[in-house]
Amino acid sequence: MAKHQPKKIVISRTDSIGDVVLTLPMAGLLKEQFPLCKIIFLGNRYTRPIIQCSKHVDEIWEWAEIERMDYNDQLKWLQLQEVDTFIHVFPRREIARLAKKAEIPMRIGTAHRLFHLLTVNKLVNFTRKRSDLHEAQLNLKLLTPLGMKGSYALKHLYEYVGFENIPPLKAVFSEQMDIHRTNVILHPKSQGSAIEWGVEKFMELAQSLDQQKFKIFITGTEKEAAAFRSVLPQQENVVDLSGKMSLEDLIAFISQADVLVAASTGPLHIAGVCGIHAIGLFSDKKPIHPGRWKPLGKQITILKSKKSEPDTQPLSIHLRDVIKAVETTV
Repeated sequence: MAKHQPKKIVISRTDSIGDVVLTLPMAGLLKEQFPLCKIIFLGNRYTRPIIQCSKHVDEIWEWAEIERMDYNDQLKWLQLQEVDTFIHVFPRREIARLAKKAEIPMRIGTAHRLFHLLTVNKLVNFTRKRSDLHEAQLNLKLLTPLGMKGSYALKHLYEYVGFENIPPLKAVFSEQMDIHRTNVILHPKSQGSAIEWGVEKFMELAQSLDQQKFKIFITGTEKEAAAFRSVLPQQENVVDLSGKMSLEDLIAFISQADVLVAASTGPLHIAGVCGIHAIGLFSDKKPIHPGRWKPLGKQITILKSKKSEPDTQPLSIHLRDVIKAVETTV
């Protein structure tokens, strides 16, 4: 039987920033294996700025735009795209049904979703919950129906992200950077995506770092800022940028900084693939441990809370360990 040679591949991952970043190596590996294929990433409007940064993605579809259409219009539109391969990285019943109804020839998905038994014609049997593999490695198991290997060394996956189309940094933000000091981003909150270290610990960290050596920027959404804006250290070297940036601005700013400290959340993954020093604060419990969710990158430092601790915030990572991790980047 002739080997399947895809010409137009859809990677479907319609969840959050970190998940999308950890799916981007799939686009790079597919481009390496099938250089002439077109890679389409189906994602959320919110994550579009992340996807746009990858040089391996040729086109982006926003699920919200497709979802607005009448079902028959969705079907006609998808059929006109002439997609031959559809990879369900993040399983969604309605998307799986649509891809089947459009008669896309190869539809790949995990065997651990009942609705895939009726909608997917290339089932891959693996489990995420009980696996010791990293999320990025688990995603790539879905490439086996394309004749590609399903096992990749984690240390090499950063090379396939292709995070090169970074937007320019606006002058209003670039002027805040200090070329004479190490520019450190502290991102205290996680929008509920992780067990956090605690706002008070981040504020202690900001106060503890040498003001002559470090310029500190606090980032987060306007809603998150309500948890820390009133307790920010009133120091010359501390700048509050929370609620002032779009995601494009944040990506650009992170790429120009030196260090970012955060729990297991989107900005930590952005820092990793931007190539700056990313210091991740994690719980060591499955399935949220760093072995599964640490960022991809060349300059990654992971600090862990112990497994034996109860499932409550904050993480019990000692302040001195975080200070040391930041200071060693100078």
